[in-house]
Formats: sequence, structure tokens, C-alpha cells
Amino acid sequence: MVKVLEHYHLGENNYKIIFDVPKLVKKSEPGQFVVLRVSENGERIPMSIGDMDAKTGALTVVYQILGKTTALLATVKPGEHIMDCVGPMGNPSHVDKKGKYMVIGGGIGIAPIHPVAKKARENGNEVFGIIGSRTQNLLFFEEEMRRACDHLYVCTDDGSYGEKGFVTTVLQRLINEGQKPDFILAIGPVPMMKAVCNTSRPYAIPTWVSVNPIMIDATGMCGACRVSVGGVTKFGCVDGPDFDGHLVDFDQLTSRLKMYFPQERQSMEKFEREHQPCYIGLKESPKQTA
Repeated sequence: MVKVLEHYHLGENNYKIIFDVPKLVKKSEPGQFVVLRVSENGERIPMSIGDMDAKTGALTVVYQILGKTTALLATVKPGEHIMDCVGPMGNPSHVDKKGKYMVIGGGIGIAPIHPVAKKARENGNEVFGIIGSRTQNLLFFEEEMRRACDHLYVCTDDGSYGEKGFVTTVLQRLINEGQKPDFILAIGPVPMMKAVCNTSRPYAIPTWVSVNPIMIDATGMCGACRVSVGGVTKFGCVDGPDFDGHLVDFDQLTSRLKMYFPQERQSMEKFEREHQPCYIGLKESPKQTA
């Protein structure tokens, strides 16, 4: 059993949860992920690491309600326990010295670029960060990212906060202004990661992405997390989660992510009929902070 130390409603369907897992934190590196199980008979869900505190053993995960299991997770209150938090899983991100190191986070993908940015800066890189969301209410970790990066750019699709436009709008502008990065790590929705790769490809900028395929055991046994990279089948759990974005087949990834939409929708509808809104009883996180 794993104790929940803190749990916040960030706005709309976004939540931040902090677990007490000192042994796990001690072995974790930026870019890796954990697998959660809320209850004994529940499914296993992969979650990116949003932050780690080696002194306290606290591990932060930011998640979005997309189905029954994440909705169930949102009902767990501070002081209560979930069944499992297993990890670290996957391979760490490339954070060695590359020069101008850029991290791009879209939506919920803002969380996992945070520890990567901190580590990349510690390793001597000049870190550029771009974070974006559809609207201001969906932004989080802004102050954390400002501390982690040398330069941070914030944008929203609707212009309600920061620059108006997509993360690729900012990326293209920076390239045009002579701030071409030496390396990019992009994490977020599949269309966003694909757009970042399309923007960086003409400039031959090494661009890696963290993929989010359907995953079950996260140890390479089941093969559910298959992703095509350069025409070769890779497993997101043990070969990733980071891959060269210029080689990822994003169309296949998108198709595979939709495989169980009808079943997931049916399960979520049943859950919503039987439970009150998930954020009831959880504190609201201060705007623009973790």
C-alpha cells in the first residue's frame, strides 16, 4: 500500500498527487515513469514522473481524468492509500550536455518535462522551455518551470494567457530569431508532438518525444505498447518512453490509442452514474503553481 501525502485539483480535469515512496524516488531519473494501481482489482496505469524529492521521498504525478481508473484515482484523499506505485520504469531522458537544450510541454505533458529541464540545466545546458495549453485554466507548473529553465515561454491556444498560439508557433519564432536549439524533447498530446517534429525536421534538430501507448505490464512481456520507430517495432515500456520523434509513426500510434475508446467510454459513463464529482474534498491548487 502506498500513502498519498497530498492531492490537489488543478482545474478542469487535471490533478496533482504526491506519494510517499522514498525507495522508488531514490532510484528514479528524469524521463522515467511509474505504474499505479488504485485498488486490488484495478487496472495498471502508467504515469509520468512530474517531480521527485530525494530528501523527503515524495514523488509527484500530474494526471488528467481520461477514464474510469483516473477518475477513481481522483477520489483518493490525502492520508489514504492506493494499492501500488511501482517503478521506476522505462529509460531516463537524454540530459547530457548538448548546448541549447529545449523542452516543450503541451497540456499534461508539462509535468514530465519539469524534472528533465532541472537535470539538463544541472548538466551545463542552456535550457529553453516552452509550455502551452488550450487555455489559461489548464496551465500549471509555470513557476517551477521558470526556476528550472534559463528561458521560459508560455502560450495558450486561445490567447487567454502568455503568447497566443501553439508551442510550434513559439518554436518557429525562436528558430527565426537565431535561437535554434541543439536538442529538443517534446512531451504532450500526439498531434502536438508530431507538429513539433514537423517543425524541427527541416532544420535537422534532433527531436525526441515521450510516447504514451497502451500499456499493461510495463516490463516488455505483453507487447501491448508497440510503437513503430523507423519501421522497426519497439516497446514503449522497455525501449522508451523516449524515441527519436523524426522516426516515430505517429499515425499508427494515434490509431492504436483509439482501440478501446468504446469500452473506455462505457466504463466511464457507468462510473459517473455511481460517483459524485471527483474533485469534491480536494483542495484547489493556487493558479500558475504546482
